[in-house]
Amino acid sequence: MLDGQPTAVFQPFIDTATGQIAGVEALARLRDAHGHLHSAGPLFADPKTPAAALRRLDRAVREQAFARFHDAPSDWFLSVNISPRWIARLRPQQALPSLRQLTSSGVDPRRAVFEITELGGASQRLAAVAARYREAGVRIAIDDFGAGYSQLDRVLALRPDILKLDMRLFQEAARGGPSGEVVKALAMMAEKTGCWIIAEGVETEAELEFALECGARYVQGYLFAKPELDFFASSAFVECFAELRNAYVHKKLAERMQLMTLRRQLAELFTQFKHSPEGLAPQITPGAYPWLIRLYQCDRHGTQVTPNLEWRNGAWQADDRYLGHNWSWRPYFYQLLAEGWEERRLILSNTYRDATTNQYCLTAGQFIDNGSRLLLVDIDANGL
Repeated sequence: MLDGQPTAVFQPFIDTATGQIAGVEALARLRDAHGHLHSAGPLFADPKTPAAALRRLDRAVREQAFARFHDAPSDWFLSVNISPRWIARLRPQQALPSLRQLTSSGVDPRRAVFEITELGGASQRLAAVAARYREAGVRIAIDDFGAGYSQLDRVLALRPDILKLDMRLFQEAARGGPSGEVVKALAMMAEKTGCWIIAEGVETEAELEFALECGARYVQGYLFAKPELDFFASSAFVECFAELRNAYVHKKLAERMQLMTLRRQLAELFTQFKHSPEGLAPQITPGAYPWLIRLYQCDRHGTQVTPNLEWRNGAWQADDRYLGHNWSWRPYFYQLLAEGWEERRLILSNTYRDATTNQYCLTAGQFIDNGSRLLLVDIDANGL
């Protein structure tokens, strides 16, 4: 038995293009004898909770959500959680309880999203059941994407319409570091497979900014609203979201201006090398370029032909350990070959993590000596 009355509450999804509420997720709560609501999440995570009781709770909350969704604006969608552990118990071709509930409620299936959660593991029938959901008009989402196991297999098998980033992974990634690159890679994968991204657990402005950077279609979290019994007006967060989005845009514009300043400084540096490519480093004042890590030259095939020149202990130091190494396989190098050879223009790579130093870097390059050599400058991304 479960202690409390099952109750559906709703947390909105904010459309990042409009700031309007685009839909809601139905979440399970238990109402105690004093009328207070408590999350039912711990019950689903507790292996001691009887499976039959969880199924009853799950279906009762879903029944309420479908019934109450008739009061929502007609352009909203409703997202409900579906656990693979229930699907694993179904017989082949058995009627799907969630679809039966949806049909009997009269909610248009095209307005429904079924979130496949990670609880209970993968089921061999999962892909077939997802296909039946999709055939009925329901969209499929994978919840907690980035956590657990068999994530890529599940995406390939279910072909979801929506991926919800795992909240803990997302919040950690928003603080920076390697996890940030992982989440961006997941978001890029989602884009390439035609999925929309939902960032849940957005509680701070920094997390919203990271969600926008990842290209999230919808955001959800306490920065805007907690799960509530009643629906908000569609435009409840438009003004707030517009202010936050504008702040993000201004910050990205400032970063772009910073990048333009870097390009001007690099142009000055490279101009000096064009006039005197050999032995120039001692004439350069490192303080003028605080982001400079090292200088080196390669031939046009990518083989390093000069030592690394690095400013250490108040003097330029030559490091010849990398003489003869070939860097043509690095992404920035063939970018240089593709874009910089004909026009001899300066090319700046994307930010990457250096495998040797673990620093976040950029590499700038330009052909010199009538195109016979390539001057490369490694830049400390944190020094910009």
